[in-house]
Amino acid sequence: MAIINTSLCSSPNHSSHLPTLSLSTIQPSKFGLNLVSNEAVVVAAAAEAVTLARAAAQAAREAVDEVGGGGDMIWSWNANANSNKLVTWRKRSKSLRKEKSDENLKNSTGFLSSREEAEYCFILKEGAKLEVARQRLKNDKDHEPTSQELAKAMKMEIKSIDKILCKERESQEKITRSYKRLVSSIASGYQGKGLTFQDLIQEGSIGLLRGAHKFDPHKGYKLSTYVYWWIRQAIIKAIQKKSRMVKLPGNKCAMIAKITEANNVLNRRLNRSPTYDEVAKELKLDVTTVRLVSQRNRPPISLDRAITDRGRMTLQEIMPGPEETIPEKMVKRELLKQEMKKLLETELSEREAHVLRLHFGLNGEYPKSFEEIGRVLKLSRERARQINGIAFTKLQKSSLVKNMRLFIE
Repeated sequence: MAIINTSLCSSPNHSSHLPTLSLSTIQPSKFGLNLVSNEAVVVAAAAEAVTLARAAAQAAREAVDEVGGGGDMIWSWNANANSNKLVTWRKRSKSLRKEKSDENLKNSTGFLSSREEAEYCFILKEGAKLEVARQRLKNDKDHEPTSQELAKAMKMEIKSIDKILCKERESQEKITRSYKRLVSSIASGYQGKGLTFQDLIQEGSIGLLRGAHKFDPHKGYKLSTYVYWWIRQAIIKAIQKKSRMVKLPGNKCAMIAKITEANNVLNRRLNRSPTYDEVAKELKLDVTTVRLVSQRNRPPISLDRAITDRGRMTLQEIMPGPEETIPEKMVKRELLKQEMKKLLETELSEREAHVLRLHFGLNGEYPKSFEEIGRVLKLSRERARQINGIAFTKLQKSSLVKNMRLFIE
């Protein structure tokens, strides 16, 4: 019986790696033709199906490579004795795909990749350790530590410390520059509350770096998600502390926000400005607390502000001065001093008048206690008190006291 070797392929330009199958033939017929058996036909069909599957897999892999994710997968064949139609694929490395997604995110948003976030935040933490050591040395030695002292305390070389400090500054600049848009978007919601937009961005950047020091990349979330609340907190605290000329405690600032919100709600409900009692009832607070906080929340008025838009006269020019500068008050005060001097000289002895002057500060000095008067006059505290009582008794009986009441009324 003659054996004929025949190679089957789905394409004339087949790869050299494709299998070559040998098909057995039957004995030539009387017509001189070599007919292929049914078993050989089935094997040939299966081989062609496998070849087509390989070609489709290769085409799919090339298409995925062009998109950018082809390097994340490899294709493998699992031979199965019962079926030649099973084609499976598996992922090769999750880290490669994560790096590509981080790179795409960085290109689209400008944020750092996961590797850069972990690297820069680690450098910031190393710099924070140096700062803690520097502050500790400064407190112990009462002076700014030198590089040699810091290196000795940290058990490091000076070059290593300088390198860490240099990388820390670079990391701060890169983090601030990469997340500047995030800080700007958060700061834009707090405009018109006492600080300029540039000041809000500055305070938000400080909160950004503070949050980067606390960031732990091993927990799986992004740096932008973590520092969002640090940025917002820094901006809110800056508004509370720096937006007012007269500073208020933190609990009063939180209460101001509640009172303002209650005022807006009651204004819409009542179609008028609510009273302090209504706001206190709405918030379940004391009326005096609501009144005090509302008054402290009023913006200060400058004395240099013009009274009218056209005039140049300011508020300072029309406001009355203290009573001491009024001419009538000045004359009245001088007459009172003269009458007091006359009363003390005519009705009291020299020592009694001296005790009253020291006790009430009539001589222009600070008022003294009886113990201090006793040390000055070399008397006991009780004796000084008795002299003061005797002097008061004499003055109450004097007729000149009635004349002095005119200056008091």
